[in-house]
Amino acid sequence: MILPSASPASWLLALAAAAAYAVSAAASSRLSATAARNALLLAWVLHAAVLVWGLWGDTPRFGFAPALSMTAWLVLTMYAVERQLFPQLQARWILAMLGAAAIMLSLLFPGQPLHVAASAWLPLHLALGIACYGLFAAAVVHAWLMTRAERHIRQAADPQNGIPLLTLERLTFRFVTAGFVLLTATLLAGWLFGEMLYGHAGRWDHKAIFSLLSWITFAALLLGRSRFGWRGRNAVRMLYAGAGLLLLAYVGSRFVMEVVLGRST
Repeated sequence: MILPSASPASWLLALAAAAAYAVSAAASSRLSATAARNALLLAWVLHAAVLVWGLWGDTPRFGFAPALSMTAWLVLTMYAVERQLFPQLQARWILAMLGAAAIMLSLLFPGQPLHVAASAWLPLHLALGIACYGLFAAAVVHAWLMTRAERHIRQAADPQNGIPLLTLERLTFRFVTAGFVLLTATLLAGWLFGEMLYGHAGRWDHKAIFSLLSWITFAALLLGRSRFGWRGRNAVRMLYAGAGLLLLAYVGSRFVMEVVLGRST
């Protein structure tokens, strides 16, 4: 969520979106399938309106919480698309809870204003990074669903999501592959065009180090799966590790700068 200011309208819109997510999560078991879908759709639309609202401001902001808010919205968008292909996919309640938490977090920490002299290409670079976050977050959600389905199979119980385990595995690694491509493009753009984007050449800071470690982890995971057939718990642990490193790369470093140190740069 990019909030230009803490205006009453932006607060009301964000609170309405968070409330819609909360209702969708809390009442999902008591609502009919159509009502639950409509409640989540309303929350998704309000969340999108919050994001668009921020883009019209004179002083747009960005930071760790807005990045998480956009990531949550992208994951919900991908979930909505997947539900059309796999109606038995069941992750509505947890995604709704994550959406509500992300919106409230971005209200509390709206980020720092983007510099007026920032490059016109900076929004594209940030969009690549956020899309990368969204794809890996979707991979993490699918890995969690895959682990849950595997546990149900071991316990001789029917998986609640109803999606075959191999299908979940394929979906997980498709998201990992797509996220890895965007992560590679984002890192290359940052290093090759850092001076044009940020006013300085690429440098070895915490964000660069954690991003590179994440890239190495995902590269090893995809190579291991391709060459040695890695799968199951070990592959999922590597996915979680890579996602955690990537989370630390931007969200973690910005959290320390904005909240712990109270600095914008």
